[in-house]
Amino acid sequence: MTWLTLWQVAVAESKVTPGVLGFLVVALLGLATYLLIRSMNRQIRRIDLPPKETEPDEELPDDPVSGAADRP
Repeated sequence: MTWLTLWQVAVAESKVTPGVLGFLVVALLGLATYLLIRSMNRQIRRIDLPPKETEPDEELPDDPVSGAADRP
C-alpha cells in the first residue's frame, strides 16, 4: 500500500492549475475583445456610403473582348 500512497502524493504535488494569474489574463483578453468590437461597430456606423445609382451611365458589353459579339 505504500506505493499507492506515494503515487497519490506525487499526483497531488504535480497538479498544476492556472490560478489567479490565468484568470486575470483570460478576463483581460475578453475585456479587450469586447472593447475592440464595440469600437469597430462605432467606426462602421460612421461610414457614409455613396447613394446607389438607379441607372448605370453606360452599358458594358457582354463579352469583354472587343468585337467578339460581332463574330459569327
